[in-house]
Amino acid sequence: MPIKNRFAEMHAEATAWRHDFHRNPELLYDLPRTSARVAELLREFGCDEVVEGIGRTGVVGVIEGQGTRQGGLRCVGLRADMDALPIREKTGAEHASEVEGKMHACGHDGHTSTLLAAAKYLCETRAFAGRAVVIFQPAEEGGAGAKAMIEDGLMERFGIEEVYALHNMPGMEAGSFGIRPDAMMAAADFFDIVVTGKGGHAAKPQEVIDPVPISAHLILALQSIVSRATDPLEEIVLSVTTLETDSKALNVIGNSVSLGGTVRTMSAETRDLAERRLREIAQGVAATHEGTAEVDYRRGYPVTRNDAAAAEVAAQVAEAVAGTCDRNVDPMMGAEDFAYMLEVRPGAYGFIGNGPSAPLHHAEYDFNDAILPAGASWFVGMIEARLPPA
Repeated sequence: MPIKNRFAEMHAEATAWRHDFHRNPELLYDLPRTSARVAELLREFGCDEVVEGIGRTGVVGVIEGQGTRQGGLRCVGLRADMDALPIREKTGAEHASEVEGKMHACGHDGHTSTLLAAAKYLCETRAFAGRAVVIFQPAEEGGAGAKAMIEDGLMERFGIEEVYALHNMPGMEAGSFGIRPDAMMAAADFFDIVVTGKGGHAAKPQEVIDPVPISAHLILALQSIVSRATDPLEEIVLSVTTLETDSKALNVIGNSVSLGGTVRTMSAETRDLAERRLREIAQGVAATHEGTAEVDYRRGYPVTRNDAAAAEVAAQVAEAVAGTCDRNVDPMMGAEDFAYMLEVRPGAYGFIGNGPSAPLHHAEYDFNDAILPAGASWFVGMIEARLPPA
């Protein structure tokens, strides 16, 4: 199951799709052009069913195999994300974004085009027994589009029993794969803390309760969650990323300071611990200095956790395509809403190398068109491996 020759023939066409999506980026759930184009292509390919509006602007294509089933799985889902980011592009590419302030800086244009190529091939060959469901998801970039599709009945409506996805990875050799069991991506939570004291004149600090040094103490104290409260063998990142006082005057001590940030963890236990200790430390540090702290802690995407058996099959397919697969690839502390799909169905999420490109979410990033055949071959390989004919 090396890279399939058909994808070499299809490469120029798939690249054209990718460049079209790249020139016309859309954000979150607001994907009228992207979703419509995906649905149009799926119908042209000959999908047995194309359904729009799953999870608001998601698109689903159903492809029935022609092989005789021999028991086992009946339906496997393949997922790609479609949304772009609110970043002004600086690639200088011929196919650069034509929409000011928006660009495909995470490669979702490439993911979509890769899965479209796989869908076209599956419609042409149908050399599998069962049902392949291609899932084109909105709002991965912070909008939990995967969750929205699940809540719209994605899994039950189409009978999906397993689900798989890929994400391109800058810095990995182009077309190479990394797939590991268990955690691939972190849970991502966010917090805002308002520290309140008593403001006054900057020349009379003895008459105020200054929220600025309270906040400084708090920022340092929060790192004890990582260095002292958490098992050293557990992965956790806690970053305070914003800080703002309620006064801009240089001779005024303000009444309050607002700070915020993110917590990234790889286990439910560490996630619970981090939230509990953050609340306790914020309130305790503030009280020590006669101030108060209000904490707003919001849980975001959960851990993206691969099923061990599914990850092994996915790695075997990757080896067949690329000759090798890194089963010990390092997990990332970034987050991914495919995690929601893996919470309700077994499956696996893998990395495909994008080569020496700019990093993800960077204004100079661009998806590597050369990896389209490898990614499409892996998607097809997953269907043929999981739904083999008798």
